[in-house]
Amino acid sequence: MVTTVLSFVIVLGILILIHEFGHFIVARWTGVGVERFSIGFGPVLLRWRGKETEYCLSAVPMGGYV
Repeated sequence: MVTTVLSFVIVLGILILIHEFGHFIVARWTGVGVERFSIGFGPVLLRWRGKETEYCLSAVPMGGYV
């Protein structure tokens, strides 16, 4: 049961990452500034800053936003 839930969360996270990365790439290609690229919602677990964008990994991996 635990491995099934863990597998689901990992696969969902990968799908969300791919989906949000599509938004990120199109925004960059069209010259739209991206302030934050985040996978997950809630408290931030990991954060790092690129040249123009803040990248975040948050506690609840059930979505993301650019």
